[in-house]
Amino acid sequence: MHKNNPFLKDYDFTKLVQCHPQLKSYIFTNTHKKVTVKFSDPKAVKALNTALLKYEYKISWDIPDQNLCPPIPGRLDYILHIADLLKKENVHLLDIGTGASLIYPILATCHFKWKCTASEIENESLVYAQKLINTNTALRDIKLRQQKNRNHILQNIIQEKDNFDVLICNPPFFKNKKEADRQSQRKVKNLNLQSKEKNFGGRSNELWCPGGEKKFIETLVKESLGFKDQIHWFSSLISNDTNLRSICKTIKKTKPTGFKIIPMKQGNKNSRIIAWSYLKK
Repeated sequence: MHKNNPFLKDYDFTKLVQCHPQLKSYIFTNTHKKVTVKFSDPKAVKALNTALLKYEYKISWDIPDQNLCPPIPGRLDYILHIADLLKKENVHLLDIGTGASLIYPILATCHFKWKCTASEIENESLVYAQKLINTNTALRDIKLRQQKNRNHILQNIIQEKDNFDVLICNPPFFKNKKEADRQSQRKVKNLNLQSKEKNFGGRSNELWCPGGEKKFIETLVKESLGFKDQIHWFSSLISNDTNLRSICKTIKKTKPTGFKIIPMKQGNKNSRIIAWSYLKK
């Protein structure tokens, strides 16, 4: 985890429960005598992340049970690494596929006071994201835009007079529903869950798209050329390391002036941010 991540330390569950009392019923002491929560339970995960946002940023946060619940510490790591990349204060960020959680704009706004614009394809998710903005005064300057064409990522979203310091993206991981369901079944088995439902939640557009994250990012790279003068840095998470080589090759074909791979690690999970730019140095 990033050295400046405030969630590096063990959670103070007493204070977290004070912020969000519903968390209390999911806390227990494991066999290693460590106080923790039932991470196999999606309601416990949601309660923990709700408490973290309330405790650290005074944000009142809620999402529908069927939507993907983002792990706050890991999502903040992306923002912290992007801050290291940009090395400036007055940042305008564009979040692609913000979802109902609005999590990246929330963290960028609350942690750094960045200006944020967010896009989303699903109207229902946009409605919930707007509710979060309306509920929290600190988020009132976040702007939402809907992508109405499923064949595009940036077209129809970036307007003529827009200028962004950075684009961030956490693309759908799976190639199709069948692949997502197989992963869910493996997780159910590994965690010894009683239910066959996905313990991590997620609507279809959050979990999969044709071609998975590889196809999504490669499409983003191709579209980025059309907006290379309006966005300083383009970036995306890459969860599957087997996709890295192909994605790097696609980016390098576009002849960027800047290119970086930023490793990320949280617990046993390894991922990376890939970033590229076309602006002259």
